[in-house]
Amino acid sequence: MNKPLLLVICILSNFTIFAQKKRARDYGIEIGVLRTGKLNAITDVSGVKVGQVTFHQTDGVHTGVTAILPHDKNIFQYKIPAAIHIGNGFGKLAGYSQVEELGNIETPIILTNTLSVPEASAGIIDYIFQSPENKDVRSVNPIVGETNDGGLNDIRKRFITKEHVLEALEKAQTGALEEGNVGAGAGTVCFGFKGGIGTSSRVLPKSKGGYTVGVLVQSNFGGVLQVNGVPVGIELKKHKFIKIDEAYKDDGSCMIVVLTDAPLSAKNLKRLATRAMLGLSRTGGMAANGSGDYVIAASTTEDLRIVHNSDSMFETFKVLRNNDLDLLFEAVIEATEEAIINSLFAAETVTGFENTKIEALPIDKTIEILKKYNRVK
Repeated sequence: MNKPLLLVICILSNFTIFAQKKRARDYGIEIGVLRTGKLNAITDVSGVKVGQVTFHQTDGVHTGVTAILPHDKNIFQYKIPAAIHIGNGFGKLAGYSQVEELGNIETPIILTNTLSVPEASAGIIDYIFQSPENKDVRSVNPIVGETNDGGLNDIRKRFITKEHVLEALEKAQTGALEEGNVGAGAGTVCFGFKGGIGTSSRVLPKSKGGYTVGVLVQSNFGGVLQVNGVPVGIELKKHKFIKIDEAYKDDGSCMIVVLTDAPLSAKNLKRLATRAMLGLSRTGGMAANGSGDYVIAASTTEDLRIVHNSDSMFETFKVLRNNDLDLLFEAVIEATEEAIINSLFAAETVTGFENTKIEALPIDKTIEILKKYNRVK
């Protein structure tokens, strides 16, 4: 009995534990004009599940996996309309070309670090193969997004395995999410501060369909931070261009996942995804040369699911008209902006690979600045 106990103690001592911190709205910061969902999270979209596996180890490993399941059925057999927008293409997003060609996704969405994309893809394939319904499947298009956490994480160790991906998928659940230094955000950096996973949602009025838009981000990019329209990065004297005459550090990307129960065609999901980049811009992001900024958008509504095998030659869908999209555009802009800010508010200081230390956003100072500009309620 003693040996297993000692082993558990050794494993636990190799990890740093981070407590969930308050979110932006807990401080009276209300972004936008639309109301949030009950959880203010991507899981406000009915049926959406998220699972995360996180590693913070004393040997310089700060990385993880975030898995997003758009609905609770076999997604390969019941594909959903989707689109991907490339804000800036310095990245390794897997699965783009088939989504662009066919307008749907057939797997969960996995986020991880840059060098773990192959293992994440293998994990998704194993996950799809596990289902008896998929016993004859010979082709799978894994959707894997990434950002480079090589500043805080010893990325060349390639620590993430397909088993970690399967674990994240197994852990996926509805309800409130952990944010900040978790999952694929364990080792990320945003605006020079510790970044991470963040999420938010918006709900349209019932008169406009009552649809929900949920966003989850993996924030790892740079620029000049703004919080609710306030130039926080300038006020804190910390931003990408603070020493404008000197070379500045390359940025490291942002993954944005947008799910909605609104019945949108692949064409209009592409338009929705494009607007998410406006939310990134509102936070001070700039889609820099070295940043891989991607938006994956999909509709989860059951009425639009595409059956893998069907006797019918036709697919018949009822989708929203172009003229009824403006509130959804506003919703995704607001939710993306708030998700990024939540990722910063929830993150904590990390000392990682080669003793690199990235400080968390100084919340107290940030709130003081927002009060100065009358942007806190």
